[in-house]
Amino acid sequence: MKSIWIVLREQLSHFYLVRRLSMYDIKSKNQNNYLGIVWEILTPLISILIYWFVFATLRQREPIEMGGMEVPFFFWLFIGFVVWTFFFQGSIEASKSIYKRLKMLSKMNFPLSLIPNITIFSKFYTHILMLVIAFIVFQFAGYYINIYYVQLLYFVFGTYVLVFSFSLITSTLSTLVRDVHLLLNSLLRMALYLSGVLWPLSLLSDFPTLMRIMQLNPLIYLIEGYRSVFFGTEWYLVTHWEMTLYFWGLIAVMLAIGSVLHIKFRRNFIDYL
Repeated sequence: MKSIWIVLREQLSHFYLVRRLSMYDIKSKNQNNYLGIVWEILTPLISILIYWFVFATLRQREPIEMGGMEVPFFFWLFIGFVVWTFFFQGSIEASKSIYKRLKMLSKMNFPLSLIPNITIFSKFYTHILMLVIAFIVFQFAGYYINIYYVQLLYFVFGTYVLVFSFSLITSTLSTLVRDVHLLLNSLLRMALYLSGVLWPLSLLSDFPTLMRIMQLNPLIYLIEGYRSVFFGTEWYLVTHWEMTLYFWGLIAVMLAIGSVLHIKFRRNFIDYL
């Protein structure tokens, strides 16, 4: 518990620094591109179009049923991919953030727990812009703003906390053993097909045990929550209260493990260069 408090206190007391350095991270990464930070938006949009073409056009994907109504596969995929992109990019980049900057940071009085958060926050800006684009697209598509949008702040916060908690573990382990980052990269690419982004879990209705195992993936809870907001189907965090309790219980465990690992090893990170 003490480790969690130390890590969270460092994030809150240095929030202004996290925000400034995350903006610098975005600008420095895209300074040599003609379109600059526009690529932060173009890349996920192009990926969405590619997956939509493969899974909808070539395979003739039928509309998806949500809350008793059928929704076009493209819009269903769009929201899922917006959440997945933030989780994937934030987790991958944050997992290698400490050892990439360790030589520089070893000479500075700087809480190392901020480093993954700086990387995540830089991806968070893109996530917000993607949500704005999704909102505009959905208004033109006839899925207008509704009372369920009140949940959006909750799910955005939940997604951020999931990425941070997960990255606190992986960034520490990746600094100790470089192979962890390579393994994580491969596992997360595979997880795209197991997180309800490209196909609905309802396809497993004839296999209830397998469906329950799949629902242990916290990303499914978040992705379905985002979709319930944009399609205006239900108060997802209430109607699926069991999943809500499970999600925050898992977050608490991950945050505890990540905080303990980080506090225990960060004084010796320089020894692993």
